[in-house]
Amino acid sequence: MMKKTLLIALLFIWIKIDAQNIKSIQLRPLQENNYSAIVPLGTVLQLSFDDLENDSKEYRYKIEHMTHDWQKSRLLSSQYINGFDENSIINITNSFNTFQNYTHYEVKIPNVNTVITKSGNYLLSVLDDYDEVVFTRRFVLYENAATIGVQATRSRNAKTTNTQQTIEFTINHPNIRINNPRQEVNVVVLKNENWNEKITDLQPTFFQQNQLRYTYTNKTNFWGGNEYLNFDTKLIRNKSLNVVRIEMRDVFHHYLYPYTYNPDLEYRFNPDINGQFVFRTLEGNTPNTEADYAMMHFTLYADAPFLDKSVHVYGAFNNFEIEEETKLVYDFEDKSYKGAILMKQGFYNYTFATVDKFNKVDTNEINGTFFETENQYTVITYFKPLGGLYDRVIGIGTGFYNQDR
Repeated sequence: MMKKTLLIALLFIWIKIDAQNIKSIQLRPLQENNYSAIVPLGTVLQLSFDDLENDSKEYRYKIEHMTHDWQKSRLLSSQYINGFDENSIINITNSFNTFQNYTHYEVKIPNVNTVITKSGNYLLSVLDDYDEVVFTRRFVLYENAATIGVQATRSRNAKTTNTQQTIEFTINHPNIRINNPRQEVNVVVLKNENWNEKITDLQPTFFQQNQLRYTYTNKTNFWGGNEYLNFDTKLIRNKSLNVVRIEMRDVFHHYLYPYTYNPDLEYRFNPDINGQFVFRTLEGNTPNTEADYAMMHFTLYADAPFLDKSVHVYGAFNNFEIEEETKLVYDFEDKSYKGAILMKQGFYNYTFATVDKFNKVDTNEINGTFFETENQYTVITYFKPLGGLYDRVIGIGTGFYNQDR
């Protein structure tokens, strides 16, 4: 029994280490400069990732239909997929002419083995040889059965008028009969494609024929936040945007310009891509396999550490997740937080977040929050008639704050 317990423990550790070797996960449409995994039903999405162990493992993908609140739906796989819900990833390529060796994996969905037939929320899992989940990603497939108009404005609450933004939206559904909107319709308001920043459990404030209106004063308020910081490592051997120093060790080490914490920070416009990233290199033709990896060094100057809080680098590069790798450590001699993350060459947006003892993530404490910040808001509309089996996504709407700057 003791040997069996030890074996299970060792296997768990091995799986955890194996997962840490997975980098550069993307799930996106094929269109350039499109970072969204919320797409019309039938759109081709490409999943790609790198394994730094560079030993051509066998990975499989699995697709599950979910409810509007991301629980497993009642549908059988045969009811939402023509073909197989689980399949091997066979498009495998080794890196070329890089200091950091890796194996690159790709799969397009739908493909000849997997064709998704219904709209809704979907969870894509990648499994290893032991049937363990290595990582998951969410995506949403929608129908154009309803039109959603979205407007983002400055908060009308006097207490938050300088720090928050209000979202109002209207759902027009002339071709869909909705008998009981409070029970049949669910909506999610998403900020910058980040599922950690969303508002749910909203009911219409006004009903009209073939139209639902949501015009709350406070319930649909988001913190404006601040524009994301950025860097570019398209040149691995030379300094590029916001890289101040480069060292060559086992791989290249890039040191970014330090950021200084300022509690009295004022808003300054800085164009960004809302936390997203894109791989690119000027030293090769195919970023997927010719882009190298560099150890990116982050520095945040602060006169004192944040009490009872940890500080992390935050962005879409790891799906907006808080991990040990993203944690910065305070240096009392230098009065700064420091940390390093191994990242593939490219252009990245990022910010800094504090995390308290209750694991609450706050991206405003270090960078501030301002009503002027440019943000993208997406409204996802789910419809499940009484007696229906699943949540359809009948439409989405997108609104931008300061889009005409």
